[in-house]
Amino acid sequence: MHELSIALGIVEAAQEEADRLHARVSAVHLRVGALSGVVPEALLASYEMACADTPLAGSRLVIEKVPVIVYCPTCETPRELDSIQLFCCSECGTPTGDVRQGKELDLVALEVEQ
Repeated sequence: MHELSIALGIVEAAQEEADRLHARVSAVHLRVGALSGVVPEALLASYEMACADTPLAGSRLVIEKVPVIVYCPTCETPRELDSIQLFCCSECGTPTGDVRQGKELDLVALEVEQ
């Protein structure tokens, strides 16, 4: 389960920032794309384990799931995929591999207490 190593990295990065701010982290906010290779539920469970016996123990992990957006060359517009199993425009059915969104794994915000 590679989510544990990701969670450990998140905890380390959040703690470094908290130390710099002389604050305590109460929540970590992530954006996780459908194509990131990360299972949000597994990451949530791993986060709790990674936080154990650290200053982040008791903090929350808030995950925003990011859908896959592809660019359709026929419609000339970005479209959300109906399924990550089929990389086709949801309107006209044109196959496309031009992924514009959905690979993210971004730490976007920390909620801290001074």
